[in-house]
Parts: sequence; structure tokens; C-alpha cells
Amino acid sequence: MKIFYAIQATGNGHISRATQLYPYLLQYGTVDFFLSGNNASLDLKIPIRYKSNGCSLYYSKCGGLDYWNIAKNIKPRQIYKDADSLPLKDYDVVINDFDAITSLACKMQNIHSVQLGHQASFLSKNTPRPDKKNIMGELILQHYAKAPKNIGLHFENYDSFIRPPMIKDKIIEANPKNLQHITVYLPSFDQDCLEKAFHKLHDVTFHWFLSSVTHKHTIQNITYYPVNQKQFNKSLITCDGIITGGGFETPAEALYLKKKVLSIPIRNHYEQECNAAALKKLGVPVVYTVDKEFDITISNWLNMKITYPEMQANNIPETLQYLFDTYRD
Repeated sequence: MKIFYAIQATGNGHISRATQLYPYLLQYGTVDFFLSGNNASLDLKIPIRYKSNGCSLYYSKCGGLDYWNIAKNIKPRQIYKDADSLPLKDYDVVINDFDAITSLACKMQNIHSVQLGHQASFLSKNTPRPDKKNIMGELILQHYAKAPKNIGLHFENYDSFIRPPMIKDKIIEANPKNLQHITVYLPSFDQDCLEKAFHKLHDVTFHWFLSSVTHKHTIQNITYYPVNQKQFNKSLITCDGIITGGGFETPAEALYLKKKVLSIPIRNHYEQECNAAALKKLGVPVVYTVDKEFDITISNWLNMKITYPEMQANNIPETLQYLFDTYRD
């Protein structure tokens, strides 16, 4: 069969999941990918047939969203034009990983689709939310990429249509070690927001992955890396712990490997606040602000006794078989 797969490129997690799924999808037929947005920094190892600037995220300097830049770069006319031009009627199955253009195209062209991904899990009221709900955030999660069928992914099975995270094969097959470094992946933070705090911890080695870095180099106790999947996997598999945002894929893989996690959700990013609420229920420390004493926060986290939750990996063949079996039902 012919499969259309839409990827929301507001981060690397969606691309990472699509890359993991690609060889499994090929067992069912040919796959054409649509990349919407321009925030991702991973090398694309899948065939992208269609592209759109879509809706992209822009960050403030130190850990927040820049809503002015986000709004300024949304072009409604282009979005409608892109949606109208997608030849969805040429495909047997449309899989949507939280892309608004594909959702709109399905509505305009009267095409069936399934939403597969983390954001689909928020269609359940059982999925954890922060103490203070955000009305606009809820509206986005419920309506941004609406589809008739939904298969959600989350840390736990909060509802009947929610399944475990899709852990990369490289992570599942890995033999985890502890080489006593801390992996850092915080794409919403500029380098100078955190560098001083890391340098204060002379006895701690950091592997810091930054999109602004072009080649690996070391300054004092920090080794800087470009954002590269192979190098990141290696660092994660051998780290003592990871400092990362309130995303989904990276914390899920770290917990699968039984690594310490310190989560810093992006400010005013409702989905990440929801993920942080779920992580806290699992016993993961969450920090909402980075201040002048962030080095102390890191030191306290490293000295904590942490009970690691058992993170299950998604049975991908089973999930895809379910998707194709129930697609038209």
C-alpha cells in the first residue's frame, strides 16, 4: 500500500520516531514523508517527499517560548495552500504525527487519517496535567491535529488507546554503562544561560549537545557536541544522568536505560508542563526556573537517592498491525 506520514518538525522527537518506524512501515508498502516546520536539527535519514514551513517554535534566550516570533511566522494563506496541494487521495493510509496542515488537508479533501504520537495521548482526561490547566494549551492539544482515529504514546498506559514510548532499537539493544558524565540536551537554552553553572561544578563532566555547535570540543569540564543522533545515543547510554527539557522521547529513553533525569520544561509550553506533571508522578525531579544557584540544584540532584520507574518499550510491529487493522473501522 501507499503510506503518507506527516511529521511535525517542532522538535527532534517526531523525526526520531519516524526514523525508528520507517523500516517497519516498509513491510506494509511504500512511504512518503511530509515534513512540517523547521525546528528540527537532526540529519534526515528518511525520504522527505513534501515540505512546508508550517508552524514552527521560536525560543527566548533562556528556556521560554517567544510567542511574538511564533505568531509573526505563521502564514495562514500558505498553510491553506500547502494543505490543498497535498495529494492525499493518492495514498491508502494517512498517518499524522501532530501536524495541523495534514489535519486540515484531510478535512478539505475528505480523507481518513490516524493521529499516531505523543500528543494524541492528551485526548484522554486521564493523562496527567499540571495543577493549573491552560485553556489555550488544552484547545491546541485537542484540536491542532484532529483525526478520526488516535493512537497515543506516553510514559504509562493512562487509557485504552495509549501505548508505551517507541524506544529506538539502538537504545533497546544497548548495554548501559556509567562513565560518570552528565548528558545535557536543552534546545531552548542558549549556551551562556547555563555555562557558568556547569563550570562551577569542577568535578562533574558534562556532554552538552547544542545546535549552535559545529564540531566536538572540550573547554574545562564541558565537552560540546553538535546535535547528532549517533553521538547523543552513545552519550546517553554511558551517562550517569541527563538534564533535558520536558519533552517525551528523551526522558522516556533515559528512564528505559535507568538513568537519572532532571527535567526543565520550557516555560509557558503547556505540553511540556503536562509531561513534567507525569514525570513527577514517576519520581523524576522537575525544575521550573534556572537561577544563579542552578549549580546547587544539579549537585543536590546528583546526590539524590532515586528509585527508577520501570519504563516499557512499545511493541512496534504490534502497534502498527493494530493501526492498519483498525484504520478504516
